[in-house]
Amino acid sequence: MDALSRRRFLQLAGATPLIAHPFLSHGASTRKVGVALLGLGGYSSGQLAPALQFTRYCELRGVITGSPDKIPRWQRQYNIPDRNVYTYDTMAEIANNPDIDVIYVVTPTGTHKDFVVRAANTGKHVWCEKPMAMNVQECDAMIAACRNNGVMLSIGYRMQHEPNTRRMASYASLQPYGPMTGLESFAGYGGNGRAQSNWRMQADMGGGALYDMGVYAINGARFITRQEPVAVTGRLFKEHPAFIEVDDTTLFTLDFGNGLVADCGTSVVKSFNYLKASCASGSYQLKPMQSYSGVEATTSDGKHFPAIPGKQQTLQMDNDTLAILGRGPALVSAREGRQDIHIVNAIFTAARTGKAVSL
Repeated sequence: MDALSRRRFLQLAGATPLIAHPFLSHGASTRKVGVALLGLGGYSSGQLAPALQFTRYCELRGVITGSPDKIPRWQRQYNIPDRNVYTYDTMAEIANNPDIDVIYVVTPTGTHKDFVVRAANTGKHVWCEKPMAMNVQECDAMIAACRNNGVMLSIGYRMQHEPNTRRMASYASLQPYGPMTGLESFAGYGGNGRAQSNWRMQADMGGGALYDMGVYAINGARFITRQEPVAVTGRLFKEHPAFIEVDDTTLFTLDFGNGLVADCGTSVVKSFNYLKASCASGSYQLKPMQSYSGVEATTSDGKHFPAIPGKQQTLQMDNDTLAILGRGPALVSAREGRQDIHIVNAIFTAARTGKAVSL
């Protein structure tokens, strides 16, 4: 960001009431919370590490990787000392490192449970990327490990920290356009698939559209309605020849049991990216609804809320840090991540049986 955009971003972060706990201007910490990124793939390198250069309450202090060849570049780029560099085999030693307060797990979904448990056992707080895990049993094991070690577990739903998304979620109670009558929630991107060796093409690693992108559509619908579905339907598609083990597109519904049904979809070969709430006397939408940048909100009566400058992940990690410091609530608890996985698994069952599945 240029200086002007960065200043505006920090002003927004510190002033807007749409962030659940506004960044505090008093009592600044004398020491930032230290974060170690576990997994140095595209999301860590392209989004999280850059976002940590603008956080007010936490900073990048360490890395944990299974690819030692990546270490020199990360050390040069982010001035990470040797004492804060770990491999997956040596990560237990981080327990004795006072520089590190949080381990952020940024690895394939199928590995989340094991890494979160190992991270919790070091006594460090844990942030974990979404989707949380493969099933609710894994989620429960992660929650138990963090509880038993007395550390906080937060799930990386950055959209719940994004101001326009929070504004639209507030309409569920404010009802500026009357009661909600329908919802559409779609998250997908176009592509031709990946090599079969890529984890996103492997079922046991959490690949496929529903795990990869479906949680955006699911969590978006739950967050915007502020309701929980009571039943789901689902249809999985493997139309692209590259997709052998996993779905390339999934269409599903979330039935909230009160006449409100959300029509949802997710894909990794088709582009659609919006969330629209239809109400008795108008509508509002986010389009795009889950992109790393550019998330805008509009309403049927002509209101327009432009995208914020800067990275959503900066807001996410600062908010999660304030929760660790006891200066604000944890916006996205582990229970939130668990509920989405419960719904994902139910959609798989509905698609397999061709019947609605009660939650």
